[in-house]
Amino acid sequence: MTFVDRYPDATRIVKASFIVAFTALGIGGFFGLVQALHRTGTFRGIVSSVQYYDVLTGHGVLLALVFTTFFIVGLYQWGISRSLEREPENMTFTWTWFWVMTVGTVLTATAILGGLVPGSGMSAAVLYTFYPPLQAHPLFYIGAALLVVGSWLTGVDWFISFRRWREEHPDDSIPLQTYMVLFTWLMWYICSIGVALEVVVLLIPWSLGFVTNIDPLLPRTLFWYFGHAVVYFWLLPAYFVWYSILPKLSGGRLFSDSLTRIVFVFFLLLSTPIGFHHQYADPGISLGYKMWAVISTLLILLPSLMTAFTVISSMEHGARQRGGSGYFAWMGALPWNRPAFAGCALAGIMFAAGGFSGMINASLNIDMLVHNTAWIPGHFHLTVGTASALTFMAITYWILPQLTGRTLKFKKLALAQPYTWFVGMTLMSNALHRAGLAGIPRRTAEPEYRSVTYDPPFGTVSEMQWQTALGGTILFISLVFFLVVVIASWRGGQEGPIDDTIPEPLSGAEHTPKILDNMKLWIAIAIVLVLLAYSLPLADMVMDGLFSPGAPPTPV
Repeated sequence: MTFVDRYPDATRIVKASFIVAFTALGIGGFFGLVQALHRTGTFRGIVSSVQYYDVLTGHGVLLALVFTTFFIVGLYQWGISRSLEREPENMTFTWTWFWVMTVGTVLTATAILGGLVPGSGMSAAVLYTFYPPLQAHPLFYIGAALLVVGSWLTGVDWFISFRRWREEHPDDSIPLQTYMVLFTWLMWYICSIGVALEVVVLLIPWSLGFVTNIDPLLPRTLFWYFGHAVVYFWLLPAYFVWYSILPKLSGGRLFSDSLTRIVFVFFLLLSTPIGFHHQYADPGISLGYKMWAVISTLLILLPSLMTAFTVISSMEHGARQRGGSGYFAWMGALPWNRPAFAGCALAGIMFAAGGFSGMINASLNIDMLVHNTAWIPGHFHLTVGTASALTFMAITYWILPQLTGRTLKFKKLALAQPYTWFVGMTLMSNALHRAGLAGIPRRTAEPEYRSVTYDPPFGTVSEMQWQTALGGTILFISLVFFLVVVIASWRGGQEGPIDDTIPEPLSGAEHTPKILDNMKLWIAIAIVLVLLAYSLPLADMVMDGLFSPGAPPTPV
């Protein structure tokens, strides 16, 4: 018996979530290819330079918000049901949150795609960040709000399951996978309040014409209150995989249960208060608030370094169980010929590179050199575009057989997929980082290569352009590999033994201090840290007028 046999109701909701996620991945990935070819001038026959911004918005929203959110709720539903050993408590409520999220996605996607249809009367070319004065059709904002509300209901569903489990196990430690799910969602509740306020209170009334003016600084601040923490909303599910499944795929066991929980506590405490580091170039925010963001952003490197230690130690344990030896030679004993392991491990390597470029972004003075340049997409294609996305694709190869009861098809194609993704992303992100150092801007269909002289520190502009186009093409080919394997396995895999066991950590929950399970304590500290970082600057902005600087704090 595997997951589908034990938890058929949970399986249906996981599969439905994955269907939406992979549909968004396919469309958003194609938009990425269009961007790479258009912006570099390699091929401009698909969209105009005006429609480029609709495509750019679709790429960002469908991949960064829709693909990630639906995959995460599917993955976490699998983790909750598996680790608590129970089905969802009320399937009517479970399907409610799924359909609220899906309807929101359809509304938002309709507004974006409407911009590509002449005469549709709709447009949402507001990019992923959607801050004013760029304005989208109201459906875009209403859909985004429903997506967030649906995700909140998802967490309610899981906390209800946890409460029922706790009634039956009053003295047990929270199962590790459930612990990671609940702490991710506590962080998500805190940070997503910002974007919910921005969209519901400011942008929907503005897009409907109920108010005519809006103060750009306040919605930008509310967006980035959410906008950096959402990075950890994408990364923590990758951590969930790296901590709880990757050691098993390596042939070993997780190094420490305690260290895992400490890392998730750190992210709950530190993810949200650091959003101001995205606003170093914004006027209207004092230098003191920005310096606090520098300090707290550098602090959040600590749980990432702890993760590197714990996950690499666990992989080394697995490699030595497989006969590996030596200081570094043990890495050769890891199962690089298995797509799930190879994808997760390559994603972790890319994440390390993304962490180094992230330290540049976190530094107040050095960030000014790369602000709003191609460096920024180079950075987040390493983090969300590889650390999260490649991990999600790779672990699908391991989880999907548990959902279908059938083995994976096209295993060689599945093995080629993470390696082609790694090569494509290496080419593209390398070129984007160097283009950023040369001062080439991002978010534009026309970087004006001919009328502006850029001075690359290494290579040439034309060489960076072909690397970007080639890398984007390889990434899209890799994405097609993934979708072919998933669709073929979903519909036609063979019945056979399914690997679904996860061994206990080397240092298990019996060695974990009870205080780490005290969710009330950690959520209280997290709220205090958010208030310290945001209460005064937000109060300044509100008193300066919600809808225009100098206006009263309420509409008149």
